[in-house]
Amino acid sequence: MIKLQIIGNLGKDCITNTVNGKNVINFNVAHTEKFRDAQGNQKDKTIWVECAYWTDRTGVAPYLKKGTQVYAEGTPEVRTYPKNDGTTGVSLSLRVVSVQLLGSRSGSDSAGNSGEGYSQASTSQSNIPSANEITAPMDDLPF
Repeated sequence: MIKLQIIGNLGKDCITNTVNGKNVINFNVAHTEKFRDAQGNQKDKTIWVECAYWTDRTGVAPYLKKGTQVYAEGTPEVRTYPKNDGTTGVSLSLRVVSVQLLGSRSGSDSAGNSGEGYSQASTSQSNIPSANEITAPMDDLPF
């Protein structure tokens, strides 16, 4: 089995469909990598991955909006298609097994809440002590 893990921003809002009685959430993820070419010029290379998430857990769909950063993993598939100029195009797609929201690109979600994006709301737990606050000996762990 080949597993692909991607982190990137959604290029547009997701689309939820029902195919043969099963729910599928379709979205695309882009990652732009900056590099210098042989002449030292700054270049950008963007990779787009089409994602299909076959799941009954469609509650995540309203949060999969354009610009949202996500982590997705699953099985990659390469598809070929005929282009208008007669050549063959290639696209990378992902059959998603799991997806996690990481936040929004601009620091605010589509509802206008700045600073309270998906990642902060899900990871802020005030009852967890920091490493400096732990005073118990490490050999007293219950396992």
